Amino acid sequence: MGRRREIADVRQLLTRSRVVTLTGPGGVGKTRLASRVAADVRRAFPDGVWLVELAALQNSELLVQTVIDTLEIQDRTSRSPMRVLIDHLRDRRALLVLDNCEHLLGETAVLAGELLRAAPDLRILATSRQALGIVGEQTMGVPPMPLPGSGQQDPAADALAGSDAVRLFTDRAVAVLPGFTLTDDNRGVVERIVRRLDGIPLGIELAAVRLRVLSIGQLYDRLDDRFRLLSAGSRTVMPRHQTLRALIDWSHALCTEQERLLWARASVFADGLDLDAAEVVCAGDGIDRDEIIDLVAGLVDKSVLIREEQPSRVRYRLLETIRQYGLDRLRESGEEARLRRAHRDYYRDLAVHAQREWFGPDQVTWFERLRSEHGNLRTALDLCFATPGEHAQALIMTTALRYYWIAAGFLREGRTWVERGLASPGASPGASDALDASDAAPDDVRALALCMLARLAILLNDFAAAESVLDESRALAERLGDRAIIAQVRYVSGLAALFQEKLPDALTLLTEATYDWYGELGDEMGMVNSMMYLAIARSFLGDSGGAVALFEECLRRCGARGEHWFTSYAKCGYGLEVWRQGDPARAIELEHESIRLKEPFNDGLGIALCVEVLAWIAADEDDCERAALLLGVLGPLWRSVGGSLFHYLRTFHENCERKARDRLGARRFDSIMARGAGLDLRQAVAVALGETAPVDEPSGAAGTESPLTPRELETARLVARGLTNKEIAAALVISRRTAEGHIEHIMNKLGFKSRTQIAVWVGELDRAAEGGAAPGGEA
Repeated sequence: MGRRREIADVRQLLTRSRVVTLTGPGGVGKTRLASRVAADVRRAFPDGVWLVELAALQNSELLVQTVIDTLEIQDRTSRSPMRVLIDHLRDRRALLVLDNCEHLLGETAVLAGELLRAAPDLRILATSRQALGIVGEQTMGVPPMPLPGSGQQDPAADALAGSDAVRLFTDRAVAVLPGFTLTDDNRGVVERIVRRLDGIPLGIELAAVRLRVLSIGQLYDRLDDRFRLLSAGSRTVMPRHQTLRALIDWSHALCTEQERLLWARASVFADGLDLDAAEVVCAGDGIDRDEIIDLVAGLVDKSVLIREEQPSRVRYRLLETIRQYGLDRLRESGEEARLRRAHRDYYRDLAVHAQREWFGPDQVTWFERLRSEHGNLRTALDLCFATPGEHAQALIMTTALRYYWIAAGFLREGRTWVERGLASPGASPGASDALDASDAAPDDVRALALCMLARLAILLNDFAAAESVLDESRALAERLGDRAIIAQVRYVSGLAALFQEKLPDALTLLTEATYDWYGELGDEMGMVNSMMYLAIARSFLGDSGGAVALFEECLRRCGARGEHWFTSYAKCGYGLEVWRQGDPARAIELEHESIRLKEPFNDGLGIALCVEVLAWIAADEDDCERAALLLGVLGPLWRSVGGSLFHYLRTFHENCERKARDRLGARRFDSIMARGAGLDLRQAVAVALGETAPVDEPSGAAGTESPLTPRELETARLVARGLTNKEIAAALVISRRTAEGHIEHIMNKLGFKSRTQIAVWVGELDRAAEGGAAPGGEA
C-alpha cells in the first residue's frame, strides 16, 4: 500500500537500467515494494514476471536451479543448469525479481551478470541489504514509508489519513480491532507512533497488533519508554536497526516463556512449517507436545507466525527478519544443533513415509505437501552433507524422494543431490581413512542411489551417463543378492532401451522386471510402473492385444489403490494404442482423462504428450484446423519442459504436420499454428480438452488482439511491407541489432521460421480487425 513515489522511481530506473537493486535494512519494505512494481509493469513483459524467493535458500549450488524451478522450466537434456536458463531466457522479454539476495550476494551477482549478457531483453529487479556490485547496476535505497507532512500544523484526521505510514497502521489496527478508526481525537497519537517507528513497515505492523490489549495511548507510552531506553545503548548501530530491534525485543518480551521458546525453535524451518512439524521438531525440554497448538495460536495472535491457507492444511511462516531474530535466540540457548538434527530427522522420515504412501489415494495430497516443504527438504539435505557420518542419510532421503523429483519436474535437482551423495568422501567402496569410513554409504544404499541416478539421467536424455552408473548398480545389487534393487535395475535398463528404440531389448528387460522381479516381490508400485512401459513396447512391436491387456491391467491395479500419477501416463499410452486400433472417440476420452489427472502435478511433460496424441488424432480424422492449432500449442509446451518429443514417437508428429499443412495450405496452416503458439498453459489445456471457442474465432495470436508488444507489432508490419532489418532500424530509430532482436522475439512467440510467415500473419490480423475474412481464412 502507498509508496507511489517509490514505485514511480523504481519503474523509471527499470527503463534506464537492466538491473535495479533495492537496498535497505530488514523490515523496511523492500520485498513489498518490488512486488508492487512487478505487478504494475507486468504488461511490459509479455514473457513473464517471475518472483524468485531466495530467503530460504542456503545452498548456493542450487541458486540457478531455484530460478529454473520458479520459471517452471522442466529440462530433460544433459545441458548445465546455467545453459538451460540462458537458452530459456535468451529471446524473452521478461522480468526476474530476485528477492533477499544478501546471503548469496556473490553467487547472485554472477548469475545476474551472465543472464544479462546472454538475454538482451531481460530485466532484473533485486532486493538485498547491499548492492550486487555488477556492471550497469542501478541501486535505490528503500526509505521508510512517508510520514505525515511535518510542515502542517496539527493536520486534520482526513489529511493525516493520506500518509502511507498512517494508512498502513490504520489498516492493521482495523484488522485486530474492527472498531478502530482514525479520528481527530487519536490522530495526534497515531502520528507520533508512526514517527517513533521511523515509518518502518514491519515495525508499524508489529506495533498495531498490540491494540488487541492496549489503548492507542498506552501503545505510544510503552513505545516511548522502550525507545528512550534504547537510545542509551550502542551508538554504532543505525537508528533504523535500533528501532526495529527494539520493537522485536518488545514483541519477544510480551510472549510467554514457552512462546519465546517455540519462536526460537520454529526458526530452524527454512520455508514455513505446519502443526505436525511443530509438534515433532519443537516439542520437548520445556514444551509438551499437546501444548504446541495453543502456543502456535499465541504466536499467530502476536503476528510472530503468519497463517497461510494451503489446499490440504494450514501452514505458518515467519517473516525473514523475525526468523533471524529467533535464530539468534536459538544460538544463545545452545539448542541450535539439537533442533537442526530434529528438523533433519523429521524431513528424512517425511520423505521415506511419502515414498511408502505414494501409490495410493492420498498421492496428490502428498505431492502438494512435499511441494510446500521443498525449502525444508533442501535444508535437511544440506545438514546431512555438512555433518560427518551423515552422507548415507542424504542418499536415503534423496532416493526416497525419487517420485517427487520426477512428478514435480525437478529432475536436475534430484540428480544433483544424488550425485553429491555418491561423490561424498567415502561414498565409494574402499575408503580408508576414519572420516571416509564414517561417511561411507552401505552398498545397498549406494546401489539404489546409482539406479535412481540412471533413471533421472534417462529422463534427461543422457543415456551415456545412465549406462555407466547402471552397470555399477547392477554389479552391486547382484553381489548383494538384493532382489528389490535388481528389479529396479531391470526396469531402468528397459526404460533406456525403449527410449532409444531398442524395442526387443526393452520387451525382454521390462517383462523380466514386471513379472520375474516386481511380481515375485509383491511390489505393486514397481510392477505398475514397469507394466506401463511394457505395454508401450508391445504396442510398438505390433502386439496390440498384449498391449491392451497390459494397459487394462495397469489401470485396474491403479484404480484399486486410488492412484493418479501412474494412471495418467497409462491412459495417455492407452489412448495412443486405442487410436491406432481405429477408435478415435475412446482415444480422445482417454487423453482428456489423462490431462485432468496431470493438472494437480503441473505435469508439463505429460500434458505435452497428451496434446501430441490429440493432434495426431485430429489430423487422422481430417480435422486439420484443430491439428494445426494443437501443433501450435505444442511449441511453447515442449519449450516449457526443456525438451522435445521422445524419438520413438516423432514419426507420428511429422506425419500429422505434413498432412495438416498439405490440406490447409502453408499460409492457413502457419496462421493457425501461430494462434496456438500464442496461448498460455491454461488456455492450451482448455484447447486440448475442447473447452474453447471454435478455431476460426479470434484468439491471441491471430485475432484482433495479438501476443506481440506494440513495438513488436509495429516491427511485424514493417517486415510485412518487405523492409530489410537495416530499413526497419532506420524507420523505428533503433539500432539494427535491436531490430533483429524484435524479429527474433516475433518468430519465437508465433512459432514461425521465416519472414514470409510473419507477413501472412499480419495480413490475417488486419483482415480480422477490418471485419473481413475470418482470421486464418483463405483470401
